[in-house]
Amino acid sequence: MFIVNVEGAIFKDGKWLLIERSILEEHAGGELSLVGGKVDREGPSFDILERTLHREIEEEVGIKVKIHGYVNSSSFLTDMGEHVVDIVFLCEHVSGEAYAKSPEEVDGILWLTTEQIVTNEELPDYLRRNIQHAHCLLKENMKLNKEQCL
Repeated sequence: MFIVNVEGAIFKDGKWLLIERSILEEHAGGELSLVGGKVDREGPSFDILERTLHREIEEEVGIKVKIHGYVNSSSFLTDMGEHVVDIVFLCEHVSGEAYAKSPEEVDGILWLTTEQIVTNEELPDYLRRNIQHAHCLLKENMKLNKEQCL
C-alpha cells in the first residue's frame, strides 16, 4: 500500500516557493521542499488531490493558489520505510503572504528562481527535477520558447 502525497510547484513573479521543512518532521526534516502533504482517507469523492493540495498549502504557508495542472509523479521510500507516490502540480500564487504558518511542519520559506534551484547541487535531485519540469510546463502554458526547456 502507498501513501499518496501531493505537492505544489508554486510560482509568483518569476520565483518558486520552497519551504524549509521543520526539523520536527519524521521525513526529510530540515530540508527544502515544495509545499504539500498526505492525502487523507475519505469515502468516494471528487478532486481529492486538488482539495488536499489547497488545504495543505493554506495550512502550511497561508496562501491561496490556482492549480494549472499536473507536473509529474514519482515514488520514494520515507526515512521510516513507508512507500509514497508523490504527485506534483503547477500552481500560481493568487493571494496571501506566504509565511511559516505551521511551525511543526515548516521552519521557513524561500522564493527562488528556476536557475537558483536547478543549479544548486546541494538541493535534492528530485526537487531540482520537479522545478525544471514545472518551469517547462509554465513556459508551455505561457506559449514561450520551448527551446529553453531542453
